[in-house]
This record gives sequence, structure tokens and C-alpha cells, in this order.
Amino acid sequence: MPKPKALPVISGKDVVKALSKNGFIVRRQTGSHIILKREKIQVVVPNHYEIDRGTLRSIIRQAGLTVEDFLKLL
Repeated sequence: MPKPKALPVISGKDVVKALSKNGFIVRRQTGSHIILKREKIQVVVPNHYEIDRGTLRSIIRQAGLTVEDFLKLL
């Protein structure tokens, strides 16, 4: 079984910038959570200084991306 790619520790704003490059649009913000949408896909990104790697991997999966594609967007 191949080892999963290591994810960097990045902020919520960096995740929003990367997803925006992929066509996601910020719809609204509730507290510290930013809601982005593209077509019928909705992704919630916490606006924290550092996002845990597990949370980041879940956001990437929900966005329909691979880790390699997401790293190219950064």
C-alpha cells in the first residue's frame, strides 16, 4: 500500500486561496468557519492559524481533489 503524501501545515486563508484557484467561491462566513461553494459541492474551512493535517485531508477529499492536485494549487 503506498504511503500517503505528507501535507504541509498551512492556515485557513491559504486553503481558501488554493480552493479559489480551483473555482470555489466564498459564500459566507459563520464565526471562524468559511463556507465555499462550487456547483453542488460545499466545503467548510476553519479560519485558523494552523489547520490539522487530518482536517486538511478531509477538506481536500470533500472538494473532490487529490493531495497532489491540492499541493499544485498552493
